[in-house]
Amino acid sequence: MTGKTTHILLVEDEEAHAELIRRAFQNQTSRMRLTIAGNLQEARAHLADTTPDLVIADLRLPDGEGSQLLPVDKESSPYPVVIMTSHGDEQVAVEAIKAGALDYVVKTDLALAAMPRVAQRALREWGYIIQRRKTERALRREKERFQVLVEESPLGISIIKTDGRYEYVNPKFIEMFGYTLEDIPTGKAWFKKAFPDRAYRKVAISTWIDDLQGSQCGESRPRTFNVMCKDGLEKIIYFRPVTLKSGDQFVICEDITDRKQAEEKQTQLEDQLRQAHKMEAVGQLAAGIAHDFNNLLTAINGFAALLQFEMSPDDPHQEFVEKILGSGQRAANLVSQLLAFSRKQIIKPQILSVNTAVADMDKMLRRIIGEHIQMKTILTPDLWYVKVDPSQIEQVIVNLAINARDAMPEGGRLLIETANVTLDDDYVSSHLGAQPGKHVLLAISDTGHGMSDEMKAHIFEPFFTTKEVGKGTGLGLATIFGIVKQSRGNIWVYSEEGVGTTFKVYLPRAAETGFPLPHTEVDEEMPSGSETILLVEDDAEVRRLTQRVLQGQGYTLLSAQNGQEAIQLAAQHPAPIGLLLTDVVMPGMSGKALAEKLSLIQPNLKMLFISGYTDNAIAHHRVLDPEVAFLQKPFSPKALSGKVRQVLDS
Repeated sequence: MTGKTTHILLVEDEEAHAELIRRAFQNQTSRMRLTIAGNLQEARAHLADTTPDLVIADLRLPDGEGSQLLPVDKESSPYPVVIMTSHGDEQVAVEAIKAGALDYVVKTDLALAAMPRVAQRALREWGYIIQRRKTERALRREKERFQVLVEESPLGISIIKTDGRYEYVNPKFIEMFGYTLEDIPTGKAWFKKAFPDRAYRKVAISTWIDDLQGSQCGESRPRTFNVMCKDGLEKIIYFRPVTLKSGDQFVICEDITDRKQAEEKQTQLEDQLRQAHKMEAVGQLAAGIAHDFNNLLTAINGFAALLQFEMSPDDPHQEFVEKILGSGQRAANLVSQLLAFSRKQIIKPQILSVNTAVADMDKMLRRIIGEHIQMKTILTPDLWYVKVDPSQIEQVIVNLAINARDAMPEGGRLLIETANVTLDDDYVSSHLGAQPGKHVLLAISDTGHGMSDEMKAHIFEPFFTTKEVGKGTGLGLATIFGIVKQSRGNIWVYSEEGVGTTFKVYLPRAAETGFPLPHTEVDEEMPSGSETILLVEDDAEVRRLTQRVLQGQGYTLLSAQNGQEAIQLAAQHPAPIGLLLTDVVMPGMSGKALAEKLSLIQPNLKMLFISGYTDNAIAHHRVLDPEVAFLQKPFSPKALSGKVRQVLDS
């Protein structure tokens, strides 16, 4: 079928499955033309007008079964049929095979995405069937002219007399095996040369005799044997003996070595894929086991850090708290190793600047995302160096950019940022797997459709995708997660439905010398105050931590979980409120809308906004103006108290 467009009729009533198969064929090759019918009636109408090269039909259709498309006489079928079936219907599919279907496929997303390969295999098999069918029918109908046919046949042909003598072998037989009539005058000589291993020869002879005795006049069962050729090469040969009325044997043979080797290779690849899936499943199991440990460690380490902060340096219990934190951190490291055990890819890390990687990829990224998306980069000057595999950091950037592009089919804005950040022990205690110290932040934000909390909970799991069927494999973010983890970094996602998504990648600063190091700032005490602060945060744990830290610094806290509750607290509170500390994106009422309402009640109310988005991304979303006071999550107690004091004193 070289140079020829193959016409395939797909009969499938489920639009999602049909779309997945259509996209698979679209991505696979342009030489296959797919026609889709939603039921038997449409399929029959199409078959009345044209004969396709292949029919792929779902077993269960609204107006019948796909097996009804099988021709009454399977030997004269003008086209091959592959049946698709759901789990549990395999036996029915086997019956369809007996009725004349070429193959069947159990429907899974992976199997449907691989349908082009199934079609190619079926078409190859159908080609062999058609070829054998034509040859065998021609031989039976045109005995008087068989000499011309067999001489030009692409299949090996031999005739064996009833006394066991070889009467004839065609040129293809000689080409295939190298043996002439002089080499194999009898069947006994043939078996001895073709099957030099005595045990295997015994099995071959026994099988051949049993088949012939059972067939009497007509075709016996086709068999496949490994045959030793005259040149010493072993080939896999398909034999179909035919017993003529005279008792002579007419044997057709076909060299299927290449096909069998290709099938074995494909089977090996499928086995490797199943093994990879199994390892991913084991990784998910490990993550599930680690989940409960993570909750315990977060509580132990977090509250131990707060306890240590409130204790005096000479407190005799400091040693015990340090031991708790040390043990908790070691436990967190063990859990991190458990989660990362399956990521064993070979990498070649180098010292590089993420700014350089982003700048070098600027033109390519703009071509990838398309003109309907505005891309902006904000790269921090004098960015610290990191030690990562250059190709892997490029893969991270490209995959995140593509993910953002797919989330904005109607267009939008893409923001790529870099920054130098320092993660302290307070941050580490609430972010499993993170390590304290200096890191480079790579943040990629979009204004797409965003994700729900349920989606975010599974976003890094392999084969989980928020995209439409056929538009994503679910492996991109899982790959990014593995790359970042193996580079000793971390990745976090912040997203709200209808607003957009920000992915933050934290990579540790390279420890190697040879680059100028900035001046290390001396830690200062956490500033305190006595003002009243209205805290509005929909996340209970963030709200509790923020309240605990600020109350510890002397502030009076009014705590609300949403905008409506905050307005009621402000109206009921008799004394002035010094600061509104609010999350930006919340259900029901945004932080911006809340600030506008409260400013009508207290015009002098100062405001500080917090969010999981970066400050540039917030302005990018047009939620807040860039000059508004903003604190980015995640923040440490020191960063929180310092920013609060700064805004109150401004």
